[in-house]
Parts: sequence; C-alpha cells; structure tokens
Amino acid sequence: MADHDERRLEALRDRAVLATDSSFTITDPRQPDHPLVWVNPAFTALTGYPAAEVVGRNCRFLQGRNTDPAAVARIGDALRERRSITEVLLNYRRDGTAFWNEVGISPVFDDAGELVNFVGVQNDVTERVVVEQERRAAHAEAEEARAQLRMLAEATTQMTTALGVVDACERLARSLVPELADMCAVDVMDTPAHGVPRRLAVAARDAADEEQLLELGRLRNYHVGGGSDTGQVLAGDQAVLVPELPEQGAERYPDDSAAAAVYDMLRLRSVMVVPVRARGRVLGALTLITQHPYGRRYTVRDLHLASDIAGRAGLAIDNARLYETEHAAAVTLQRSLLPEVSDVAGVQVAARYLVGVDGNQVGGDWYDVLDLPDGALGLAVGDVVGHDLRAAAAMGQLRGVLRSYAWDGRRPGSVLDRCDQLVQGLDMAAMATAVYARVEAPDPDGSRVLSYANAGHPAPLLLEPDGTLVRLNEQRSPMIGAVRSLGRRSSGPGRAEAVRRCPPGTLLLLYTDGLTDVAGEDADDRAELIERTLVGLPRGAAAKDVVAGVLEVCCPPLLRDDVALLAVRLDA
Repeated sequence: MADHDERRLEALRDRAVLATDSSFTITDPRQPDHPLVWVNPAFTALTGYPAAEVVGRNCRFLQGRNTDPAAVARIGDALRERRSITEVLLNYRRDGTAFWNEVGISPVFDDAGELVNFVGVQNDVTERVVVEQERRAAHAEAEEARAQLRMLAEATTQMTTALGVVDACERLARSLVPELADMCAVDVMDTPAHGVPRRLAVAARDAADEEQLLELGRLRNYHVGGGSDTGQVLAGDQAVLVPELPEQGAERYPDDSAAAAVYDMLRLRSVMVVPVRARGRVLGALTLITQHPYGRRYTVRDLHLASDIAGRAGLAIDNARLYETEHAAAVTLQRSLLPEVSDVAGVQVAARYLVGVDGNQVGGDWYDVLDLPDGALGLAVGDVVGHDLRAAAAMGQLRGVLRSYAWDGRRPGSVLDRCDQLVQGLDMAAMATAVYARVEAPDPDGSRVLSYANAGHPAPLLLEPDGTLVRLNEQRSPMIGAVRSLGRRSSGPGRAEAVRRCPPGTLLLLYTDGLTDVAGEDADDRAELIERTLVGLPRGAAAKDVVAGVLEVCCPPLLRDDVALLAVRLDA
C-alpha cells in the first residue's frame, strides 16, 4: 500500500512539473559536456527549442554575443563546486530574440551521496530587469542633472567673486576641469564683437598640458571670422561640437605642422567651442576638450550645458570689464588728489599709496607733506570712513581744508578742530581719522621740536637714532565728526596736542589702518609687527628704503583696504 501511495505522489509531481509555467531542466554531470537529459514543455515555450533539439546538448546554446561572461563563469564555478546558484543573465531564444533569464541550478545527490543530476529552473524576468534598468537610468540622469546644477552654481560663484576679467576667466576654467573637461581655454577679445582675441586662461587635468594649450592658441592665431572653429564662434556663429576629433594632428591641421605637433602631444579626442556673450555681443569663446584615452565623447546635451555656463560667464566677464574701467577712472581721480612728495631741506620724505580691493577699490586714505612758509614742516595722514567715490571726494575736501589751516601756521590741535567744524557744518563726510604734526625748523644743536594731534588715528611711530621706538599716542582725541560739539568754539580749549624733541637722525612713520585691520588677524599683533619691522631695518636707512621694507613685510597678501604710508627722516 505504501509503495502504491509513493508511486501516486511521484506521478502527481511529474504531472505538476509538466503542467507548470516554470521552465525545468535536468542535466547529467556524469556525461561528457554536461548535457541536458530532460526539459519540460515550459522550457520549449520559453526558449522556442523543442525537446528533441536540445536533449543531449549543453545548455550554453542559449548564450549569445551580449551574455555576460562573468555570470557564465560564476555558474561554471558553482557546477564544479557542486553547489546551488541563482543568476540573471541575457539569453537568446531559438528565433534570436533576447530575454533576461533568471536561472536557478541545484545539485541532486543519490542515497550514497553521489552527484547524479543538476536541476535547473528558468524564468523570464525581462520586465523586471527592464524596469530596474529604467529606474537606474532615471537615477543616474537625476544625479547627472544635480551634478550639472552644482557645476553651474560653483562656476557662477567663482566668477562673481572675481576681481577682474583675467581672474574671472581663470576661475571659470578651473571650475570646469576635470568635472566637464580634461582641458579648458577661455579666449576674450580686446573689444566686444570684434578685435583680437587673447587666451586669458587655460586649465588642464594634467598641469603640464596647460603650456601646450597656450602654445596651440599662439600658433593658430585665432581671429574673428577666421577659418578655425574658434574664429567662426567669435564672429557670432553658433557653437561648434566635434564629437570625435581626428587622431592625427596632420588631419586636423594639414597646413600647420607646428600646430599638428602640439595637437599630437595633447591627445585630443572631443571638443566644444561656445560663444561667450553678454548684452547681445560676443565677448569671446569658451573651449572645452577631452583627451585620449579616458576622455568621453561630447554630445549635444554637453553642448547645452556648456552654452549655459558660457552665458553666465559672459555676464561675469562683462561686469568685470566695466568694473575695471570704472576702477581705473576712480583710482586716477584718487591719485590726482594726493601730492607728489619730495625731500625738503634737511629732511628725507617718502610715501606710498596702495589701492585695496574692497568695495569700489577706492577709499578715503590720504597723506600730505607741507613745506610751510614759517620754516616748519607739516605732516598729515588721514582716513575718511568709507570705500567709494564719495569717500575719495570727501578725502580731497578734507585734505584741502587741513592744508589751508596748516598754511596759516596754526597749531596741530587747532588745525584738527577747524577741520572738525567744517566737516560737521558742511556735511563733508560722516567721520574721519587724522594725524597732523608740525616739525619745527632745527635748533642750533640740530634737534627739532615735534608737536602733533591725533583724531582717532593709529599712533605714528618715532624711531630715535639709538634705536629706541616710541609710540606717539599721547593726547589722543575722538575722530573728526564723531562728537558734535568737540570742535565748536564754545567747547573749551578743543583738541590737545603733544610735544616732543627729536634729535638729528630721528625717523617718523605714519600709516593708515589698511596695514593693521586685516580679516582674521588681531590688529594689535599687526601693529606690533610694524614696530618690529621698523626696529629691525638697518640703522639710518633712507626714508624710501624704510617704506619699501615695511611694506615688504607688513603688507597683507590680499589688500582689502587702502594703505597710505609716510616716512620722514630728520637728517643729522
């Protein structure tokens, strides 16, 4: 009875395997080449192969040109190691159509533990794989779009913080390598819409290629409307995309052997040249290049991205160009307000004015040296609050007022008082700092009397002949314009002044806070650096050498604020 029930169960299993929609196969590993020995009807329905054509053959006939060799190798390893495995691989039906096949293979052992068969189950999972591939493709496309947005944002940020046209071009080139290109060049014309282009910036994944890219620009001598891709783009034509460049330079430049040699050294593969436009004018061209062996082949999608970047670059470059023009005019105006200093009898004088990069790059710093009619020498250094043309204009007015009262022979405190009155009465400026000093004619022993008043300005430094350093910080008073009543006649004696006798050989150094107010640094530490530098200069150094030595050590790498520096040596 038990044998009868077992036979019934076996027959039921056989009918179930024949009736199921899942493809079943049995192979015999004991025969040469591990052939199929049985397949169910679902296998024929799945693959199109009838049992008579496949029994006795190895199942590799389902593989084709795009079947993954790595997946096939993993199946082979599992068969040799007599273990189960499930793989998804691309197979081909009898009519040649491809499908994704999920193959599960399990070993079958007899009662003695000997391997007798492998059972395989195949299922068509094409729809599942296609959906997964589409999901991955959509994810990759979204990631690419996010990467492009990041690149656009980074390039825009870099260019908007540029300090000039060349700086903007260099920042643009660096922001695109290596994310979008292996090499990048930016050519800008000296006059928008026409003129001679100059290669203002290059960047390359390999820094050694940058000089070669500059050399290629020199050799090709691009000009508007010329025979090159760059020349056509500069003339206002559409962007140029060359997905696959010739491998040999002689094919690209048949009549230019020098350029062809550089071309071969650069290993160029694909190139885009897009116009850099702003306000309806072509300013230049942006060239993006990939290199063999790893550079990608540019597509139209890449060209759209490059054109978007070039549009943003055009605005940044045009703004930088306008800024440079305005800045040059403003600096010319500001420098015209400063005096030409020269030595006077018995005194060495040297001055320097450095323009900062903050705001509109002009400010209210000034210095002045007055050979007064009574034989004294007037010295002034000041700083009007602000960094714009208004501050520069106020500086000119204030300097003129100070000169006027100093010329009358007034004492330093009185001169600053009168400046304060006019600043407040005429609304010339919001506030200003200033130091005014008088150096009297020498006494018979050669010494001179120094008197000075300080309205909120950094203390001048006095270096005596024996090397003693003195901060002239006595009798300091508020800034000009800071206290409404300070300079009024009704306010009492007004600003006090300090007096000091200076022996022959004394050195005076007056400066503005552009040397001390540096972002991220302590102002007191910067002031001490100036003092140490001054003491460390050679004894008896000429005034011009003092100015040069102090600036060499103490000038910040990135000068945010203007600097006025005045050195005066009272000769022995």
